[in-house]
Amino acid sequence: METLELNAAGTRAVVVLGASNVSRGLARLSAIVRARAPAPVSLFVAAGHGRGYGVNTRVAWRRLPSILGCGLWRALDRERIERPMVVVTDVGNELLYGLGVSAVAGAVREATHRLATRGGRLVITGLPLAAVAGVGAVRYRLLRMLYVPRCLLGLDELKEATCWLDEELQALAVETGATFIEQPADWYGLDALHVRRPHLDALWQRVCDAWGLPCTTASPRATWRDWAAIGSRGAEVRSLARTVRFTPQPVVERSGLRVWMY
Repeated sequence: METLELNAAGTRAVVVLGASNVSRGLARLSAIVRARAPAPVSLFVAAGHGRGYGVNTRVAWRRLPSILGCGLWRALDRERIERPMVVVTDVGNELLYGLGVSAVAGAVREATHRLATRGGRLVITGLPLAAVAGVGAVRYRLLRMLYVPRCLLGLDELKEATCWLDEELQALAVETGATFIEQPADWYGLDALHVRRPHLDALWQRVCDAWGLPCTTASPRATWRDWAAIGSRGAEVRSLARTVRFTPQPVVERSGLRVWMY
């Protein structure tokens, strides 16, 4: 498989849409992409714990706009990004917020089509069906109390909705020519929501394989500088304790890496 061409500025553009797993693994992803793609990398990210594709979300005192409504799309236009490498992941948070499968799938479809029209090489990750299937009633009540105490969805309803949404994602992958990646149960921890940190590398390596990036014999690891540079930065627009904060973008510009966060 041939790799994608460089953008006009001589960089590889990577667009990542997701939620908590993206935020937790972003430094790892940047390290792996840079190791497998020698050209400078421009990384555009719309993620964050609890992030939704079609609705604004709140976790504790922090609020974020929806992925569809954030500044990512203006940035891609402004930077004239074409032929990006794209991963669409962490789908399904909105089910716990009370949205139906059709609404969630519609928002993901809109975001994916926006990127498909730019000629991007698309990757969509499926939902962790096996991990969700293994959740019992007691564990679900505990997880719901910890993460989404206002969720009214029963466990059987959630499992049914998860299967239906995964089918929608598979159909979307066929529709857009995206590579669909299934996620095995052993990648996930007790909550069936978060990929175990040791397996985040495996996830990103599979994504890079789907993008057609050349393999490397090295084992790229994020350095403490990567974690500090990326993990300490905020999205362009977010609300903290009802105070709107603006962060100029890009938030990282160093060593052949530029990162925009939305």
